[in-house]
Amino acid sequence: MAILERNDSGGVAHLRMNAPERLNALSDEMLAELQRQLTALQDDRDIRVVILSGAGKAFCAGHDLKQMTAARQSEDGGKAYFADLFQRCSAVMLSIQSLPQPVIAQAHGIATAAGCQLVASCDMAVAAEGTRFGVNGVNIGLFCSTPMVALSRNIPRKHAFEMLTTGQFMDATRAQELGLINRVVPPEDLETETTALADLVAQKLGSVVKIGKQAFYQQLQLPVEQAYGYAGEVMVENMLYRDTAEGIAAFIEKRTPDWQQ
Repeated sequence: MAILERNDSGGVAHLRMNAPERLNALSDEMLAELQRQLTALQDDRDIRVVILSGAGKAFCAGHDLKQMTAARQSEDGGKAYFADLFQRCSAVMLSIQSLPQPVIAQAHGIATAAGCQLVASCDMAVAAEGTRFGVNGVNIGLFCSTPMVALSRNIPRKHAFEMLTTGQFMDATRAQELGLINRVVPPEDLETETTALADLVAQKLGSVVKIGKQAFYQQLQLPVEQAYGYAGEVMVENMLYRDTAEGIAAFIEKRTPDWQQ
């Protein structure tokens, strides 16, 4: 049984974390498989959108605490292992952002600590009613410093800080209000609604979504004036695409565009 399952359909790749007995914890094995699939998707032109979900009763419960505890038995108390672990985890989160295709988290149950970080790192997220989100490490004496990076770039800082310092969960409705997720749907509609969103994005011109995702994250890091300059350059490049000219012509002529990408 694969720890990470992949099923492709109509330009959408569905990655499902498949370790329900461990609440899909980001173990060494899970991180390795996530990184392997994300690397493979980088150059997969047949895939336009990626959905990330979890099997069983939870989306992801964060790092594998049993593996982390075992690592403390080493001569350095686990220092080298922990440094490598958090680097590997951060690499997975950054790979999601650098992936050409939009990534949609399909969350249910709980998404806690690095599992909440995973949701925050995705480009969009749909959650089932009743899903709870948290960065609860403080409850066991471990501040969720790396999850904090993605979380604080999704929701207002005071709300992020409250979550980090109280260890309390946030429900799906509040998570949507603050911007951590896009939609809250009934549990029985979670897969259908997430797939519908993915299919809608997959219908768009892939090369344009790719350049747009890259530009979206790049301009966020720039002062406003520089962001406009950069975005203008991106639009100039976009306007020179053959399929963009075709799309504009098709809109004017009220017909379906004949896109080649």
